[in-house]
Amino acid sequence: MWEDLAQYIINNYANANKIVEVGVGNFHKVALTLKENLNSSIVMTDIKSISKEVIQDDISNPDLKIYEGSSLIYSIRPQPELQPHIIKLAENIGADVIIKPFSTEFINSNKMKLVNYKKATFYKISSK
Repeated sequence: MWEDLAQYIINNYANANKIVEVGVGNFHKVALTLKENLNSSIVMTDIKSISKEVIQDDISNPDLKIYEGSSLIYSIRPQPELQPHIIKLAENIGADVIIKPFSTEFINSNKMKLVNYKKATFYKISSK
């Protein structure tokens, strides 16, 4: 399923200058796959920086400099209370947003469109 999400992003954001994953935690597989397959800047953020590759940022009070110029902001299994902050940030900077919730969750936003791509299911808002 993670490979399918990464493949969707690769197929649809091949020309992106920057892509940011919010709340990367310990799961870097999607971001690393994107780094291997895209010429884009791939940025990983989390409230706690567990490695030098992860930028520490609080999505409820984000440092906009980290996200400016992004074509896509995505998050895998973010806590439900963080989802509105991710959506608001993406809207403020003019980026698309993808949120991949837990399989038992749904996004409580009438702005988001459900996308089924191979074995991956996620929600998306296009900025255009």
